[in-house]
Amino acid sequence: MTGAAPALSPEQVIERLRRPVPEGAPTRGDHDLNPGMEPAATLTPAAVLVPLVTRPDGLTAMFTQRTDHLLHHAGQISFPGGHMDPGDDTPEETALRETEEEVGLDRRHVEIVGRLDRHVTRTGFSITPVVALVTPPFETNPDPEEVEEVFEVPLSFFLDPANHQRHSREFEGRTREFHAMPFGDYYIWGATASVLINLYEVLRNQP
Repeated sequence: MTGAAPALSPEQVIERLRRPVPEGAPTRGDHDLNPGMEPAATLTPAAVLVPLVTRPDGLTAMFTQRTDHLLHHAGQISFPGGHMDPGDDTPEETALRETEEEVGLDRRHVEIVGRLDRHVTRTGFSITPVVALVTPPFETNPDPEEVEEVFEVPLSFFLDPANHQRHSREFEGRTREFHAMPFGDYYIWGATASVLINLYEVLRNQP
């Protein structure tokens, strides 16, 4: 961690996120770094909340570490979220509901400020990332069946391109490349790191 990225205020985040995602905005996914790797033929709509916590020392990003026994992405670090239920009218509703269920974070502390680009996964999900500001004080009560830990990382860490890495591993007989942003003992990679790259581009590449 270099600490080279200047901090952003909540007001700057709101200004840069509160813009419509244009029609035809790019769809992100494994194919970004792996040409020819096509997403699943059938995609399940899903959403995640990208919670930015307004701490006195600066914004932080909140994550969950999933339990080891889950069917999808066991043990991995992710944003709270899941597939859209029939009663969810919007991705925002899905993200808020899933965050309450997984983390126990009451939505009264959450202010939605915008969306990032849609992200498709090899496992068949079409994810809408919903960015929000979270105002302390608040309590979390993680669901022990789904969440091993809830933790925060300074947003400035992800806004420093020196902390953006590309890793690779063998998967199903081929080399697969992916984004990674290790922080201490936390290995943040895959779809979560890709969403963070998108967030970096929105927050840093605008005047």
